[in-house]
Amino acid sequence: MSPEPAPSIAQLLAFYLEAGVDCALMDEPVNRLADIDVAPALPAAEATSKRPVLASMKPTTPARPPAKVEVAPEVAIAAAREVAGAAPTLEALHATLKNFEGCALKSTATQLVFAAGNPQARIMFVGETPGRDEDIEGLPFVGAPGKLLDRMMAAIGLDRSTVYIANVIPWRPPGNRTPTPQETQICLPFIQRQIELVNPDILVTLGNPATQTLLRTKDGIMKSRGRWVDYDTGTRKIRAIASFHPEYLLRSPGYKRMAWVDLRLIAKALQALPACGA
Repeated sequence: MSPEPAPSIAQLLAFYLEAGVDCALMDEPVNRLADIDVAPALPAAEATSKRPVLASMKPTTPARPPAKVEVAPEVAIAAAREVAGAAPTLEALHATLKNFEGCALKSTATQLVFAAGNPQARIMFVGETPGRDEDIEGLPFVGAPGKLLDRMMAAIGLDRSTVYIANVIPWRPPGNRTPTPQETQICLPFIQRQIELVNPDILVTLGNPATQTLLRTKDGIMKSRGRWVDYDTGTRKIRAIASFHPEYLLRSPGYKRMAWVDLRLIAKALQALPACGA
């Protein structure tokens, strides 16, 4: 039985892409089997020489990077609650989140994806995590899902100047993997404080993870969507409704009809709001 031919570079790249490996975390590959504590061998001529070798000429061992201190999840969650709750404005919350070191996703993401839109908006949309395009641009809901969300909003008279958009997780997980429960809980205080500071009249959660996390339900999106519930900030209750994530609608366009029903409910609720300043 003849051995199978080795895969080509193109085939390997296609395999990596399907597996979710679509970006490099470092410029050069790292040989993790190499022992960096072993100094390189001296040239033979120098090793046999009777002359002393000056200290400045001795081969140096590469400096080992400082070990990253692992923070227990419960400690990181408590720290997140403390610093997020202390942020008096969205600008301060943004700065606090940029400096926060309690979530490991920060070290693998390209940049923080905080929010987009109008901080004075009366309606706020919240998804789960940034994707590849969001990670590159630093803005939520760009690329194909963002364009679909723009069309969905336009259908009820909204655009990015009249809404506020954010995600539960502000950093892209490697390879777009699902965030761990610990990562979600660490990031949760920041999106909760963000909602408090924006203080919208209507909150729309997009997709199952954002809905279950923010609306504290175990129901799937099929059961959760299209129903009004109260989101309690601690100081007031905001009307909240769940709908499909645009990325899910791109994969399953048959559910766009149900999403349109949700959009009509949102439009009706917006129309019923009293005029600003009234």
